[in-house]
Amino acid sequence: MKQNYKKIGLKAGLEIHQQLNTKKLFCNCPALLRNDEPDYTIKRVLNPVVGETGEVDIAAAHEKEKNQTFNYQVFDTNCLVELDEEPPHQTNEEALKIALQISHLLNAKIFPVTQVMRKTVIDGSNTSGFQRTMMIAHDGYIQTSEGKVEIESIALEEDSARKVTTEHKKHVGKNETTFRLDRLGIPLVEITTKPDLKTPEQIKEAALKIGEILRSCNVKRGIGTIRQDVNISIKGSKRVEIKGFQDQKMMIKTVNNEIERQQKCLDKKECTSEVRKVNPDATTEYLRPMPGSARMYPETDIPLQKISRNLMDETKKNLPKLSSEHKSYLKEFGLNDELIKLILKENKVEDFKTLSSVIDNPDLIAKVLTIFQKEIAKKETKSQEQMAKALNLHTLEAILEVVGKKIQIHDVKNILQKIVQGTTLKEALKKSNINLAEEVQRLIKEKPGLSQGAYMGLIMAKFKGQVSGKEVSEALREFI
Repeated sequence: MKQNYKKIGLKAGLEIHQQLNTKKLFCNCPALLRNDEPDYTIKRVLNPVVGETGEVDIAAAHEKEKNQTFNYQVFDTNCLVELDEEPPHQTNEEALKIALQISHLLNAKIFPVTQVMRKTVIDGSNTSGFQRTMMIAHDGYIQTSEGKVEIESIALEEDSARKVTTEHKKHVGKNETTFRLDRLGIPLVEITTKPDLKTPEQIKEAALKIGEILRSCNVKRGIGTIRQDVNISIKGSKRVEIKGFQDQKMMIKTVNNEIERQQKCLDKKECTSEVRKVNPDATTEYLRPMPGSARMYPETDIPLQKISRNLMDETKKNLPKLSSEHKSYLKEFGLNDELIKLILKENKVEDFKTLSSVIDNPDLIAKVLTIFQKEIAKKETKSQEQMAKALNLHTLEAILEVVGKKIQIHDVKNILQKIVQGTTLKEALKKSNINLAEEVQRLIKEKPGLSQGAYMGLIMAKFKGQVSGKEVSEALREFI
């Protein structure tokens, strides 16, 4: 049964955490996830401390009751900052600039001076027992089809360590959890909306809009690089924070299920303010009590972060375009939806613009940047990094510049493949001296009676990319 969301007083707000594609926030270590064996492991026990209010946070006290010990796997891409054995360095400037760009795109007001704060976290996800965070901007907004949604705050903070295993040791009554320090310190932008969202559909629309803005900037992509939570309440209930709210297909169903759960709690007079997580079936389950203001206190190892007017202006002048704007631009070239989707997914719009000034063939450019490279990578078992190195923009420009002069359109993919195989650009652009007419005649004489497709397959296999299918087909027509 469809809910009357206005009548039940649905209020919701989003919290989105997005990793930035830079080095770590408070040191110069690379933001590289590791799956190999660590260099060594350290062990820690964390304890809650009082915050600015003079009280211990309720969520921190809850974690302390679990009686946990934490192991941290350390790699050669970690340093003493992540071990909490050295004070943090200055804020990564590139990460700060990206956070400012996101703030501009969200129409927010930027703080000229901000204080790095410590947020008490003793679940083991940080060796220090707290997370460093700083407010960057406030009072922004986005537009949705159901009205304006205000952005309460935008913060720049460090990501947590990555959990590997949890083990309960019954004989000593303790839990032991192992983390990796590879993710700890990766810069995150945290975006918090006001509780302006009034329907499940608006919640989803707002999440997708903010996601589009984030992806237009230099952020990390892939599983685990964005984490999204939603805060939900209905009339008479208390606010509930739901973790892991990023699956687009489940958003509306999750919200409706949570509304039903809260309605049942109201009937039983059992409503509590708590943190829950999304299950695979779009229901939620209890995680811990809702944290309060007692968990925050100032970071004493880092001076006030000043954001100059020049830096604000610089980041505002160089704002990236949103994917919806890029899509409109690419459509002007007559590209089909599949090629547009691939260019946007591979983040190749700027490369497309550059190559468009080299050759007037949008379809070929799009295929060179996406489809051809994917097919070659699969055939040659090359990684994305290897492909990008072999087929850099300079190389692609050089190839497309001679299309219609030294080479033909049907030669391009073969030339790309040769370069990936290790052939130099100069050698790859040389036309082969193969006499296809003689080759066809010899093959027909040696193996008479085969079909055109069979002859074609044999010749293509023999010369492995040195000739195109079109050239072979034309040569065969003269003799079959």
